Order: sequence, then C-alpha cells, then structure tokens
Amino acid sequence: METVSLPTPEPQRPTAAPVPFALPHGLALEEEIHRLRKEMNAVILAHYYQDDEIQDIADFVGDSLDLARKAAATDADVIVFCGVKFMAEGAKILSPERQVLLPDLKAGCSLEDSCPPEQFKAFREAHPDHLALTYINCSAEVKALSDIIVTSTNAEAIIRQLPEDQKIIFAPDRHLGAYLSKKTGREMLLWNGACMVHERFSEEALVKLRERHPGAHIIAHPECPEALLSYAHHIGSTSSLIKFAEERPGEEFIVLTEPGIFHQMKQRSAGSLFHPVPGLGAGCANCNNCPYMKFNTLEKIYRCMATRSPEITLPADLITRARQPLERMLEMSRHIPSSGVGSLGPQSLHA
Repeated sequence: METVSLPTPEPQRPTAAPVPFALPHGLALEEEIHRLRKEMNAVILAHYYQDDEIQDIADFVGDSLDLARKAAATDADVIVFCGVKFMAEGAKILSPERQVLLPDLKAGCSLEDSCPPEQFKAFREAHPDHLALTYINCSAEVKALSDIIVTSTNAEAIIRQLPEDQKIIFAPDRHLGAYLSKKTGREMLLWNGACMVHERFSEEALVKLRERHPGAHIIAHPECPEALLSYAHHIGSTSSLIKFAEERPGEEFIVLTEPGIFHQMKQRSAGSLFHPVPGLGAGCANCNNCPYMKFNTLEKIYRCMATRSPEITLPADLITRARQPLERMLEMSRHIPSSGVGSLGPQSLHA
C-alpha cells in the first residue's frame, strides 16, 4: 500500500456568515417549508450529520449511498439537499432534469478540497493501468475522472467484485483507503487526503472516556486514522454505526464520528447513552462537528425554497461523464439494503 504525497491545502475550519435576508415577522418556519414543499412538488433529503431540526423536517434521512439512490429515484420536481455541495452535485448528476437546491453553497468538504481535479487528472495519467476507485466525497470534476464511485457503506463490497489482479487507485481519503486495504487484502495506491473532523479526534480524550465508561462500545467511522480505529469494537459507515447501536438498546457507546448522528441513534436505540469524542487542541470542544454540515439551517432551507436559489447547475458534458461512475456504483451496490429513514413522498409535519 502506497500513499501519494502531493501538495494539498491545509484544511481550515470555515466560519458561516449569516445569509442576508429578512424573514416575515412571526413566520412559522416548519409550516412554511411544508407549504412550499407541497407547492413545488419538492423532496427534502438530509444527511445524518445535519442538525436535529433539519433531520426532523426531511422526507428522507440517510447516508451517502441511500441519498444517492433517493436522488436517482425521486419523481419530485425539486430536490432540496440538506448536506454539503458534493452531495447536491451528485443529486444533480443522477437527476439532471430536476432542480436541485442547496441551502448554502459554502457548505463544502475538506476531503473534496484535498483532491484538486487538475492534480488528480495528472495522477491518473501517470498510472494508466490503475482503476480509479473514488470516494463519493469529491467534486463533480473528480467523479468524471473516476471509474467507480464508492461510499463507506459499499466500498468493501465493490472492491471484492474487482479482479484480483486489477491495480487500484483509491482517492481521496487515505484513512478510509488504508482501512479498506487492510480489510480486503488489496494493495492500493492511496491519495493523500483526509477529513478534517475524523482526523482530529483526540486519542487522549478517547482513552479517558474509555476509562470512565469501561462497559461502553467504541464505534468508529473508517475515515478515522488507524491509531483511533485500533480502539474500536465496531468500525463502519454512518448507517452501520446506527444499526450497531439499534441492535443494542439500553447500552453505552463512545462514538468516533460527527455527532449529528446521535439524533437517529437516540431514536433507534432506546435508553442508550452516547458519548462524543472531543477534537484535538485546547478550546476545540466543537472540533468534532463538521462546520460545513452546520452551514445549513431551517432559515436557509426556507429561503432557498422561497427563492429557488442557490441552485446547483453543472455543464451537460460534465454531468454525462460524472454519471457513469455513479451509475456503476449503484449497479454494483444493488444487493446492499437501504437503511435510511423516511420516504420520497412529501410528509406532513403534523401527521
């Protein structure tokens, strides 16, 4: 297993500036969002890392694989994507005829930033005998340069479908790639990218939590470094971590992933206790939160629906090229069941 060292930007925690718009006095946001959803024939998709109140108004909450499936299958006219930009771009690629809205265009991704398309293109050209297996946390341009897109839910299953002599590039997350290489026994050429949240959990804090809660299950997302994964009783995607907790109601968990996931865990694992692991550094109590995921708010969702902006637009030729590896992913993942919550049809907030 080889990790490629290329100059990539040091991730900085972004700060969300308030979006300048005036809400009507006394506006009931949830009711207005529900009204607009009906008028627009819109579906609201949300990732597990979104704030609780956003998950509660969404038609469907899921991981990256489930959200891609829902985006491809919906018959809604408008997709309101409550996640980050690469996810909304994926929805547009899979449903180009739909209008796709993202509440805040600044909702980016440090993993996406770690893999500039020009550098990835040059890297692919330098290794023409390698198949590019690319994590979905990347730009539309990088997807278009890839052979197959994967998520943390389906990556292992897809790797096991490839010929054993097939050389593989895995990008952009080196920690996920290293975990998959160890799990499958496949040598892979790894791009040197990482998630700014999962890479910065404090090992010292994790050890202290383990000492204070000796009976707790330690569960971790494979975007974490190997040093952290070595403590885990269970390693898996967001949907896998939720299922693990769901099967153990009333128990205790130390969780190494973005704490937005706790909302679904608490609903599906009655009586359980969940402990977040802090981030590294003094004054970094919130470093385990993805700042990009937190850019979205109910106010911004209302505004984007009321104004139909910001809208995700992509060139037609880019959509065509990026769609092929995404569709190949969906085809190779048909046997993996859905694990998200909700349906594609608009739901009543008062049901």
